[in-house]
Amino acid sequence: MFQHQPGLLCLEAAWCESASLDEAPEFPRHILDALRQPLESGRVTVSRSAGSVTFPARFMLVLAANPCPCAQTDDQSGTCKCSPTARRRYLGRLSGPLLDRVDMKVTVARASRRELMADRQFTESSATVAGRVLAARERAAERLSGTPWRTNAEIPSSALHSDYRPSPKAMKPMTACLDSGTLTARGLDRAVRVSWTLADLVGKDRPGEEETTAALHFWLGVTS
Repeated sequence: MFQHQPGLLCLEAAWCESASLDEAPEFPRHILDALRQPLESGRVTVSRSAGSVTFPARFMLVLAANPCPCAQTDDQSGTCKCSPTARRRYLGRLSGPLLDRVDMKVTVARASRRELMADRQFTESSATVAGRVLAARERAAERLSGTPWRTNAEIPSSALHSDYRPSPKAMKPMTACLDSGTLTARGLDRAVRVSWTLADLVGKDRPGEEETTAALHFWLGVTS
């Protein structure tokens, strides 16, 4: 768990393989923005008067946030009383530069009664999903054999946009968003990596337009 003191935040981030921040906008903005560099470089440096120490800090970060401080949405009989200003202030703690480094942004709807009461025997087990993820990681490791990298996340940008760039047809959704300014250079890198992971999950040799479009939608936070 991350603490609210910057020094402890950095030290604990160095030891975590994954971290989950529930109600992320309730954390002070400067604490959240302190995650930007570790997410980018995979390292964190703690500096003090006596010197500085650099720690490894490659971790998976999961941020969860409600649409507003009261956690009630407008579609729930108008129970939300938060003003537009309060909503902007709440979500504004998740800065643009931080969200730029978030690979996938997903809106999760409140579970319906039908979903809550459904028979769970027809849903996939965690073991089934874990097996699919393991197969995808093995596929990526095989593709990257002979290189210093083992996962799509480790591929440097120079190689990502040369040896591992999807086909021009597959890249069309991303290049269109680059031209319109809705996709940043950092977002392009992250979306391309996610498209490779999506291809690995379904057993494809390279990402197609379906994978690049899905990866782009994940980065933009588009639901459909």
